[in-house]
Amino acid sequence: MKIATWNVNSIRLRLDRLLRWLDRYRPDVMCLQELKSIEEKFPFDALREVGYFVVVCGQPTYNGVAILSRDEPMKIRKSLGDSKEDQQARFLSALIRGVHVLCVYVPNGSVVGSEKWAYKLEWLGRQRTYLETHHDPSETLALCGDFNVAPEDRDVANPEKWRDSVLCQERGRRALRELCGWGLVDVFRQHHPEGGLYSWWDYRQLGFPRNDGLRLDLVLATESLARRSGLGRDRSTGEKGEAAFRSRAGHREFFRLIRSAWSASTHQ
Repeated sequence: MKIATWNVNSIRLRLDRLLRWLDRYRPDVMCLQELKSIEEKFPFDALREVGYFVVVCGQPTYNGVAILSRDEPMKIRKSLGDSKEDQQARFLSALIRGVHVLCVYVPNGSVVGSEKWAYKLEWLGRQRTYLETHHDPSETLALCGDFNVAPEDRDVANPEKWRDSVLCQERGRRALRELCGWGLVDVFRQHHPEGGLYSWWDYRQLGFPRNDGLRLDLVLATESLARRSGLGRDRSTGEKGEAAFRSRAGHREFFRLIRSAWSASTHQ
């Protein structure tokens, strides 16, 4: 199975690029974030025509997540299912070929100390509670998406520049570590311990051509899945590279969790 994740920063603006990328890499599962679309305006037909089932949790203008899959998704959930009133579309999960796939778009946090920062920390804690309530670390599970946290300094080209930002501040990193403490492995780190590889560049500062980036997009997996994983990375140049200058989000990297054949025990 091949799983990919991408913050598209508007499905309407990136649809053509998404279709080309799907045709090139043919992932079995694709997690998308920051759709900026309600479900009624989502391009279901275009994606179904190229062979994907589509599940969407959307909202107008902001946020929104989707899971595309070659196989029909089951056991779909579109919220963290707790008592918090939360209208922001940031979570989606489905069971696909025996793998629990969770797609998330973690809040950015805006400014450290703000209400949005508090919401970000709370949201990461709620995600941990969701896992404790609905899953077990022994399951085959992948939690994919834009986490808006660079896990360590080696995931940042210029750590001092971002030290006190919402992307690198220690409380956010601690919240991410606590989430992983449930039983998740950072698959990219498992295969690339050296650092210096990024998934987001600030186009306003010409970050992409200078590779002045941060690794904010993660695939976290339970041990049973992580130990059988391989990893691919696409930091495209040319047409896709040029698009980084037009994309406010600047997420230009794709992570692929690869498993060619699942044993029978992974199917549920």
